[in-house]
Amino acid sequence: MLLHIRHETRYQYDEAVRYSVQSLRLTPRRERGQRSLNWQMSTPGRRTEQVDAHGNVAHLLTVDEPHREICITVDGTVDVLDGGPLIFERGPIAPLAYLAATTLTTADAAIGALAATSLPAGAANAAQLLGLAHAVRDAVQYRPGTTTVADTAVTALHRGEGVCQDQAHVFLACCRAARVPARYVSGYLLAGGASDAASHAWVDVWQEKEAAWLGLDVTHASLAGADHCRLAVGRDYLDAAPVRGMRRGGGNETLQVTVQVAGEVGQQ
Repeated sequence: MLLHIRHETRYQYDEAVRYSVQSLRLTPRRERGQRSLNWQMSTPGRRTEQVDAHGNVAHLLTVDEPHREICITVDGTVDVLDGGPLIFERGPIAPLAYLAATTLTTADAAIGALAATSLPAGAANAAQLLGLAHAVRDAVQYRPGTTTVADTAVTALHRGEGVCQDQAHVFLACCRAARVPARYVSGYLLAGGASDAASHAWVDVWQEKEAAWLGLDVTHASLAGADHCRLAVGRDYLDAAPVRGMRRGGGNETLQVTVQVAGEVGQQ
């Protein structure tokens, strides 16, 4: 599947910002299951590129002149191969490292009970993981605008609603409570309608028998496929966020994000 993607992030400030720095994970991962046919990034300031500890392409953006707006744009075409949901690349970090709970994915008794409904301790196959995805989706109804990026899995489960990020965090907390290695994935999704084409979050779960990661879309309770473009992976959102940063000055901030994803069948 050829995915044509354009993603614009625009920050506007009431007052001049003296200095700002942004960590960007806006370049598709270099994996055998996908390849960028072209990919451009446009930003102000200075950018430096590196590959982080999780194998993500990361850019550090620095703007050290006074400014009242920052516009970050990426666009291009990614060929996502229809090779199934398994990713046969361990990555630079051992899968067992993704057993450790984080602030956003720490489990409580309710998460432990939810995990116990679907997962055996230590391992899980695709059918069991899909069962857990259905359970998480039922427990955390998809509802935009109800959470923030700082909300934890415990908060999302107790509230009973959230977005794809929250559903992924609850799923990760369940996996880690059951001692099943799992990691967060950020990227883009081509869904059924134009209004559904957007930035997205899902999970990878380690399959020891196959020595591969299984991509699973918790929001849709389905396996990830050729309509998913992978940007970054990590322990949780904070490791894989497309844009994170800090600034000095600026007063109040207005954020506008626009994502467009179009698809066409490509040649494998």
